[in-house]
Amino acid sequence: MSERAPLPVVVLISGRGSNLQALLDASAADAAPFSVRAVISNRPEAAGLERARRAGVPAEVVDHRALRAPGAFDAALRATIERHSPGLVALAGFMRILGPAFVGRYHGRILNIHPSLLPEFRGLDTHRRALQAGVSEHGASVHFVTEELDGGPIVVQARVPVLPDDDPETLAARVLEQEHRIYPLAVRWFADGRLRLEPDGAWLDGRRLDRPLTVHPGAEAPG
Repeated sequence: MSERAPLPVVVLISGRGSNLQALLDASAADAAPFSVRAVISNRPEAAGLERARRAGVPAEVVDHRALRAPGAFDAALRATIERHSPGLVALAGFMRILGPAFVGRYHGRILNIHPSLLPEFRGLDTHRRALQAGVSEHGASVHFVTEELDGGPIVVQARVPVLPDDDPETLAARVLEQEHRIYPLAVRWFADGRLRLEPDGAWLDGRRLDRPLTVHPGAEAPG
């Protein structure tokens, strides 16, 4: 393991912060290559802010409802992020679409976790849509953020079977368990210098990912 300082990560949330908790837990492990330096929410009532405070991590709010002028929210969010000098910005249930200037500022240094097997079911309400489509598998994806909504290069996916008696809640819970596995994994790869974004896609360990790495429930995750 390199003796370099842990990579500073700023996590953006909008809700309860369960993926944030997975990142906090991973960053607290011995010799973790990254450290969560701040948590920022666009909603002051987000339960995930209390998770950050319990972990001793600065928790801040940039309320989108108070910043309605074009570009005002992105500018305020960027200014708040910059105070923590992040090496990576991690979206963890962050329910705002970020503008091109913001995404460009952090190009190659911003990851997202999305609750579907991208490119299927971009956007919201993914579990209900998956059930309505009758798919046999569902899951989650970690991808680099680009200007295209949920369209950046995919790094790793977790797949779960869709069961006959599933409803959106049971399916969401099973997917969430896998999100907690793959998001810290991808952040660790990035922090270790193994994962990067190039013009032709995501690269891991010096090789372009022609397809995302895949994790299945009960199987050992890639190293």
